[in-house]
Amino acid sequence: MPTFKQTVLYTAQSGEALFKEELIALDQGQPQSQLSALMPSQGYQLRHSPVGFASAFHCTTTPQWVFILQGQMQISLHSGESRVFKPGEHFYSADTAPPGVEFDPSRHGHSSRQVGDEPLVTLFLRG
Repeated sequence: MPTFKQTVLYTAQSGEALFKEELIALDQGQPQSQLSALMPSQGYQLRHSPVGFASAFHCTTTPQWVFILQGQMQISLHSGESRVFKPGEHFYSADTAPPGVEFDPSRHGHSSRQVGDEPLVTLFLRG
């Protein structure tokens, strides 16, 4: 059965933001148009970030898909790992603050920034 690879930014039990890969089954549809099961959503937002945009470390407030429409977005973790997402790429952002723990920007979450010479345009689809 074919699958769709989803990159997930999540919060580990330690409270640290990490990346992992998950597979979503494409077990619906027809051989020439294979689909996943229908997933619920709660709306979407579009964002334009100018050249030079950079955020401080933060957690995702509501898990959501992030689709890069234009430009490039770098996500950096406290571990030193970072990934750059380009137009047509995506990830699922689910690194919410650990329950019952006060957010500590020196330990929790991720930072994001626009890279390159083109503004960053993203679509956030809440799950």
